[in-house]
Amino acid sequence: MPRFAANLSMLYPELAFLDRFEAAARDGFEGVEYLFPYDWEPAELAARLEAHGLQQVLFNAPPGGGGRREAIAQAWAAGDKGLACVPGREAEFREGLALALRYAQALACPRVHVMAGLVPAGDTREGVRATYVANLRRAARQAAQAGVALLVEPINTRDIPGFFLNRQDHAHELIGEIGEPNVQVQMDLYHCQIVEGDVAMKIRQYLPTGRVGHFQIAGVPQRHEPDLGELHHPYLFGVIDEVATQCGWQGWVGCEYRPARGAVAGGTTAGLGWLRAARAASPASS
Repeated sequence: MPRFAANLSMLYPELAFLDRFEAAARDGFEGVEYLFPYDWEPAELAARLEAHGLQQVLFNAPPGGGGRREAIAQAWAAGDKGLACVPGREAEFREGLALALRYAQALACPRVHVMAGLVPAGDTREGVRATYVANLRRAARQAAQAGVALLVEPINTRDIPGFFLNRQDHAHELIGEIGEPNVQVQMDLYHCQIVEGDVAMKIRQYLPTGRVGHFQIAGVPQRHEPDLGELHHPYLFGVIDEVATQCGWQGWVGCEYRPARGAVAGGTTAGLGWLRAARAASPASS
């Protein structure tokens, strides 16, 4: 069975953010991820991880705002979705990355997702491609010195219209051009199904390349629990297990979904029947 990490930006919404660590551990999660850590001091987050025996497996670099906490929150609220592809904001991108790497080291987090950003109005994907490649290449070399992998994620055009990166083949093509070994793909099966489909075959195609650093899951189309919607996740977990065994992959699967029960007390836990079933079906549990 894959190792599952709770996404604390989405799960346990009835709780204050810092209380979600305990809830995730109580439900048997051993890893956590979330969008951004920058509203809290690294020491405070590290203490929650240690207190509950959790591993930080992923978070995002700032979407904008450089290295200043208030500016990061303002950039996200204003609609920034990353700066990697945005010409003219390279210095802001570098400041944000430096802050992300400081947090990664403090939290012993081996992966940081660098959001590609929106193609600026009046420009094209090909027009900003060189900016994206140059930013990621420079960032990867800096991250390598800190022992951190940078992840890039194709995101569907329905949730984020205008996002630079939408397809698995595009992501892998860009990684080849960037040419740095610590740049990998964050393969979100929810986004992949919406844009491309044929999800199982894409797992089989790309996981053995060594260029997939992380998976994420959610039900399609409503982004609820993975047992709700058109994807059959038990089958996909089996595919991941099979291919991972063959190629030696040992990553995590992030549970980045919105609980169907919303923010009612205990709603996230009540919706984890899919996870309990996966654990019961795992050979390790027998």
